[in-house]
Formats: sequence, structure tokens, C-alpha cells
Amino acid sequence: MDDHRDDTYEETALEEEKKPETQDGKKDDSGNDYEDVCFICRRPESKAGKMFKLPNHICVCDDCMHKTMDTVSQFDYQGLLNNPNMNDLNLNGAKGFPNISFVNLADLQGEGGIPNKQKPRKKKKAAAEIDIRKILPPHMIKQKLDEYVVGQEHAKKVMSVAVYNHYKRVATGTMDEIEIEKSNMLMIGPTGCGKTYLVKTLAKLLDVPLAIADATSLTEAGYIGDDIESVVSKLLAAADNDVERAERGIIFIDEIDKIAKKKNTNARDVSGESVQQGMLKLLEGAEVEVPVGANSKNAMVPLATVNTRNILFICGGAFPDLDEIIKQRLNKRTSIGYNAELKDKYDKEKNILNRVTVEDIRKFGMIPEFIGRLPVIFTLEGLSRDMLVQILSKPRNAILKQYQKLLELDEVELIYDEGALEAIADKAMEKETGARALRAIIEEFMLDIMYEVPKDDNIGRVTITREYIEGTGGPIIDIRSKSAEHPDRLNVVDQPAGS
Repeated sequence: MDDHRDDTYEETALEEEKKPETQDGKKDDSGNDYEDVCFICRRPESKAGKMFKLPNHICVCDDCMHKTMDTVSQFDYQGLLNNPNMNDLNLNGAKGFPNISFVNLADLQGEGGIPNKQKPRKKKKAAAEIDIRKILPPHMIKQKLDEYVVGQEHAKKVMSVAVYNHYKRVATGTMDEIEIEKSNMLMIGPTGCGKTYLVKTLAKLLDVPLAIADATSLTEAGYIGDDIESVVSKLLAAADNDVERAERGIIFIDEIDKIAKKKNTNARDVSGESVQQGMLKLLEGAEVEVPVGANSKNAMVPLATVNTRNILFICGGAFPDLDEIIKQRLNKRTSIGYNAELKDKYDKEKNILNRVTVEDIRKFGMIPEFIGRLPVIFTLEGLSRDMLVQILSKPRNAILKQYQKLLELDEVELIYDEGALEAIADKAMEKETGARALRAIIEEFMLDIMYEVPKDDNIGRVTITREYIEGTGGPIIDIRSKSAEHPDRLNVVDQPAGS
């Protein structure tokens, strides 16, 4: 693909060479199709500014030219320039530095009179406007999310409405001169309940660039770690460095609870409250300079200006021990008397996070300014046994369907009975890591099957049973036998369990 692109550039360069030059030096008739690219830093004229024109169609931006001159000025070339014999600096008695030769600009000339490393780059067209009539309504978004995510009805409903309103805001900008605020979201839920998976599925359905960042690596500017602007830099990379497309994308910041204020510490908190304060301008909307292709700013990395006004931010975290803060608030109403509530009334409540308030999140360690820029706050339910059973087989890309596809490539049918699914769900509930435990459990008991099945071409069907999952029996192996009427066709013959 790169060779084809280079050929296209070379053909374009030859066509440009044949065109007569205009008054401003451009070879294109319109003067707007192509822009100069710096030979050193590779930035286009729209980013680097006015270019210096050198022979053989070499362009150098103002920054690179000044850096080059500053470097050259550090040496004394007076003796070198006064040397009468410039072509042979190695002669005895010659002044200047030995083994130094000047670069011949003609050597840099490629086909068509344009340097090999400096191909003409076509100016990007303006991003197409979002058509409000083509934005999926909330019920359609939720309907598509249902195909991939089991349960979490409230969370899917909230996300569908928030995303719909956000992209209506992007499409219209204003409505009767009323500016619509962003619908940034904060999702709270236990580990393994599907926070990241929901956002990935949402971005896939909307066909917008998505960047997933981890808040644990973010630190205050000047300290070891990723700068706060790196989350926008990842979105720019996901959009193939297209600024207009990135400005309409989604940024998901995971583990947002890890930047809460540290309690009872006198040390400088470079990864807590200071990171929250630094993210305020990103969440609200501002023009920020972000490094292109790097996590931190330095002199060797070009910068791009990205406006975060239309970027949708979704923050997610497990918020451990938040349930204890909620219980403390609810238990304050307990008293002595006939109407008193029991102290342990909320201890056995499974979805205690549904009662969360802004005050609970602030007490956890998030500053009020940060919470105020995340107006949509919702929680995800902890996965129950029945939900885990559905997750195994119901979604479009369920994990059991993946293994069935793998064995289908070996012409073997894989079947799970209902008892096996319930046994897997019971084991996952014991691990208390949500849906992440399912893959580890299935990998464990599928290892021997995936190893043994390719050995025997006569195996036609494998049935996973509850006994095999619980370790008290084995899977049912069905052998294919040739039929008398159709010797080229294999029939499945049932074998006893554990064979």
C-alpha cells in the first residue's frame, strides 16, 4: 500500500512539474490543492507556518531553519571559508577541518525534481457535517447494545440517551441561541461488570474514533508518567491524526477512582487531586496542544491543536469501599425506639451502589469541580448467577460461540448442556471478579479437549456436561461412522459419558 502511495506521489510530482508556475510560486492552477512540507520535521505549511524555499524544491520551516543556524553558529567556520582550495580539504597545509564535505543539493533530487523524502501532501478536506437525521435514536442504540451486552438495562438506557443528545449537540451547535452543554458520563460499577465493554461496543456502533486511557498512569506536569493531554493524543492517534475527526470522538478514562485525593498524607499528591484539576479544562472544552505520536511534549515531537468542546468523555471506575461510605450515610438515620432501623439493614443489599449520591463521591476523594463536569452519573449492577449464564451463550460474540467456531474449523461440533453453564457460573461467582472469571474457567477445562480433538479425525461431536466441569466425570464424545448407503458421509454415533 505504501508503494502504491509513493507511485501516486511521484506521478503527481511529474504532473506538477509540467504545469506552469503561478505568481505565488505554486504549480497547481488553483494554488489550494497542495501545501509545502518541511524537509526536516515533516510538518505541513498549515502547521509549521511560512516555509523557506531552497533550491531543488526543498522547503524548510522557520523553526527548523533557526535551529539549524543556531547549531552552525556554535562552530568557527572562518578558516574553512577562507580555504582557497574548497574541493580538497585534506591537502597538507590546507586550512579548516579535515574530512568535511558540503552536501550537494542535487543529490537530494528525486524523480520529477522533487526530493525523495518530501512528497507533496494533499490538503485535507473539511470533515463532513453530521446529519442529524442519520443519528441513531436512543431506542435503536440500546437495541444494538442488547445484542452484545447482557443485562445492565438502566446503564444502556442512560448511555443511549446521553450519546444521542451529545451528537445532536455536535450537529446543531446551538438551538435558538441556547448553547447545549456536554453530557459527560461517570459510570460506577464493580470489576468485571462490563464498563469498558459497553464503551467499546458503543464506539463501534457509532463509527467514531475511541481512545481508552488509564488514569493510573496520569501525573501532574513535570513528573514521571503520562501528561494529562496524553488522553487527547491517544484519540488523535485513533483518528489517524485527523484533527477534525478526533474532535468528534469519545475518550474513555478507566480507573478514574485511582486519581481520588489521598487521605491522611503530607506528601505531594502528583497523581491525585492535581490530576483532577488538570483535567477540568479537558472535560469542559478547551483548545489544547497535544503531542502527535507521543505521551509527553518534547522538542522532537510536533504538536497539534485539538478543541475538546465536542469530545465526549466517559469516566469509569470500580470505586472500592464506596459502598461503605453509602452505608455510613444511610445508617445515620438509625436511632433508638420503635421506628429505629437496624444497623445491618444495608449490609446484605447487593446493589448498594444504586443509592450513590454526589456527596458520597466527593467523600470518596473526587473534588466538586471534577464531579460537576460529569453531569450524567449512573451505576452498573453486579453480575448475578443468571446473568453469567446468559453472558456465556447469548451475546453475538459470546465466549462459548468462539470455542464452537474454533472446533467447527476442525469439523467438530461443540455442545454445552444447561447444567454445564450453571456449573461454570457457580465457579465464576466464587472468584468474585465478574465476567473476567468466565474465560479463565473455560480455558482450564477446554485445554484437554482442544489438545486431543485434532488427534482423531473420527470425533464428530463433543458435549460438555456438569460432571466434567465439577470434576466428577468427563465430556460425551460422539464418533463419526461411515454409512452403508453413503460411504463418503460420516454419521455421529453416541458414546457413553466419560469416554
